[in-house]
Amino acid sequence: MTTSKVTYQGDLRTTAIHLQSNNEIITDAPTDNQGKGKAFSPTDLLATSLASCMLTIIGIKARDMEIDITGTTAEVTKVMTADPRRVSEIHVAITFNRQLDEKTQKIFYNTALTCPVAKSIHPDIMQKVTIYSKN
Repeated sequence: MTTSKVTYQGDLRTTAIHLQSNNEIITDAPTDNQGKGKAFSPTDLLATSLASCMLTIIGIKARDMEIDITGTTAEVTKVMTADPRRVSEIHVAITFNRQLDEKTQKIFYNTALTCPVAKSIHPDIMQKVTIYSKN
């Protein structure tokens, strides 16, 4: 079954439709690559999908542990290299909505590293994950 349909809109912009839900994502080329940067770039989506996947898989583990992580956030930093132009690093800083003991933080950290996106990204792309919990 087809997952999505992407259409080039011109002026370095695309729209992607998720066919099951009909949700839409717009991408623009970034300002450092001839674009306007008015939406996620395709490489922004790559980096962001890593964080989204990590939060999802942690959410499953947290639910199994009966821990509510609603409101937990992840900040994403994407690092590009020039030759060839590609993503070289993705930094994900996860801040939990609650205080977590060291054991639970370690469980969630290890869980994050097992998400399907983390396992699908080329090993040359460094993935740096940091876990924070509220005091």
